[in-house]
Amino acid sequence: MSADRAAPAETAASPPIVYIGPPAHRWRTLGLRQMAAYHDLLYFLVLRLVKVRYKQTFFGAGWAVLQPLIAMVAFTLVFGRLARLPSDGLPYAVFAYTALVPWTYFANTLTQASNSLVDNERMLTKVYFPRALLPLATVLAGLLDLAIAILVLFGLLAVYGLKVSTNVWALPAFLILAALSAFAIGLWLSALNVRYRDVRHAVPFLVQFWLFVTPVAYASSLVPERFRMWYGLNPMVGVVDGFRWALLGRPAAPEPAAVSAIVILVLLVGGLSYFRRTERTFADII
Repeated sequence: MSADRAAPAETAASPPIVYIGPPAHRWRTLGLRQMAAYHDLLYFLVLRLVKVRYKQTFFGAGWAVLQPLIAMVAFTLVFGRLARLPSDGLPYAVFAYTALVPWTYFANTLTQASNSLVDNERMLTKVYFPRALLPLATVLAGLLDLAIAILVLFGLLAVYGLKVSTNVWALPAFLILAALSAFAIGLWLSALNVRYRDVRHAVPFLVQFWLFVTPVAYASSLVPERFRMWYGLNPMVGVVDGFRWALLGRPAAPEPAAVSAIVILVLLVGGLSYFRRTERTFADII
C-alpha cells in the first residue's frame, strides 16, 4: 500500500515538460512579445558583441572614429576639392562627416546583421530562441560606435566655429530611423543568407552602390525636384537629410523624409513577417 501511495506523489513532483519552439500556425504575428520576453538574452548578446569588437584591438573604440574620419578626408579631397560639389554653404568636411556618421553606422550594421545567423550556426542548431534577436543585437551594439562618432562630430563643429542647430531636439528620431532601417533590411538579408549564401558576397556590392545613391557626398538639392519623391524611396535619404537638418540647420524637403520613414516602416513589418515565416527552417538548412 505504501508503494502505491508514493507513486502519485512522485508523479506530482516531477517537473512539467515544456516544448519551446516557433509558433506553428501564427507565422503572421511579428513576434514582438516573444522577443521582449527574451530581453535578458538580448542584453548578453549585445554585451558579447561589444566585447568581441574591441577585444585585443590596438585602437579599441577609436575605430568608431577612424572610419568616418578617413572617409571624410577622402571625400573632401575628391568631391570637395577636385569635383567642387556644393555643400550648402558649409565647410565640405563638416558637410560630409555629418552624413558619414549615420551612413557608417548603417553600412557596418547592415553587413554584420546580414551575417548574424550564419555566424551563429551552433546556437541556431542547439537551442531555440527568437532568431530575430541576433540581427537586433548587432543593431543595438553598433549604437555605441554611433554615439562616439556623434561626440566627435560635436568637436568638429567647435573646431570650425559652427553652432549646433536648434533642431537638435529631433536628432533622436533620426537615430531611431537609422537603427530601424538597418534592422529592417538586416532581417530580410539575414534570412535570405541562410538559404542563399550568395548574399554574403552581394552585400558589400550593395552597400557600395547604396552609398552613391544616398546624399552623403552631395546634397539632396542636386536631385531634380520632380524626382525627389522617388529619391525618398531610399530609406537613408531621410536619415542623412535629417541629420544635417537636426545638427546643421540645413533645409530639408519634408516629402522625401516622409517617404523614407514610410518605406522603413513597410520594410520592418514585411521583414518581421518574412523572418517569422522562415525561421522554423533555419536550423535545418543553415
